[in-house]
Amino acid sequence: MSLNNSNKNWVTEICTASGSAFSLAYTEKLHDEQSSFQHIEIYQTEHFGRLLMIDGYTMLSQKDNFIYHEMMTHPALFSHPKPRHVAIVGGGDCGTLKEVAKHHCVEKITQIEIDERVTRLSEQFFPELCTANNDPRAHFEFCDAIQWMQDATENSIDIVIVDSTDPIGPAEGLFKQSFYTNCLRALRPGGIVVQQSESPLIHWELITQPMQAEMQSAGLDCVNTLFFPLPIYPTGWWSATLATEKELHLVRDKQAKALNFETSYYNYAIHLGAFSMPSFLKTKN
Repeated sequence: MSLNNSNKNWVTEICTASGSAFSLAYTEKLHDEQSSFQHIEIYQTEHFGRLLMIDGYTMLSQKDNFIYHEMMTHPALFSHPKPRHVAIVGGGDCGTLKEVAKHHCVEKITQIEIDERVTRLSEQFFPELCTANNDPRAHFEFCDAIQWMQDATENSIDIVIVDSTDPIGPAEGLFKQSFYTNCLRALRPGGIVVQQSESPLIHWELITQPMQAEMQSAGLDCVNTLFFPLPIYPTGWWSATLATEKELHLVRDKQAKALNFETSYYNYAIHLGAFSMPSFLKTKN
């Protein structure tokens, strides 16, 4: 069906790398602004709830964001022996913060977001993602995360979650060796960096070269990629990469199996299965 023949309004993200596009029918544009850093749009869609777009790229929808936020947090937190301080780089919509806060062993959560407007608009339009914003463990830093990490105290963080946009524009420096070097310096022994790493179907070469190569050149020698579905992102298949200085213990079995808080996608079996690499990707390594 051609969209040109429809009476509906459509919002579309074109992915030139895959020669594809993803569209959602919407009933209303709720917000449109150019912040000091980026173009932010919010739509009310027909079937995916509210939709956040930044610079023309889909960021999240109310329908499926739980998959992304849970897989960006729980595999890393259940792989670390005792995460006490978690730093979130980006994550302005606060969905990742919400999931991290479910772990009672975490004593401090620092969110470093360059654009405060993303957070304030999320509080207005996506309040269900911001339920941990007033958690006493949560601390907000609205500044350049690259500089923040460079200035971070050595051996002060257990997990760094890089919940950023694609490696272009303001986020480009978050995929560089110098940033990973500063992350490693700030991490305590056994620390983990986890970063969203695009679609393995069309971006696998970017995941391995240069992203994983940059991580390893910074001293994060052990890298593991996990996979999960994400309908609104290009190809509908996404990934996150975990990097550590030494071999990663993939899961604290007892705690992950018990799972003493509510999730909608993550569970112990999915944790294990998400790290299984499809055969066709192995042939590309």
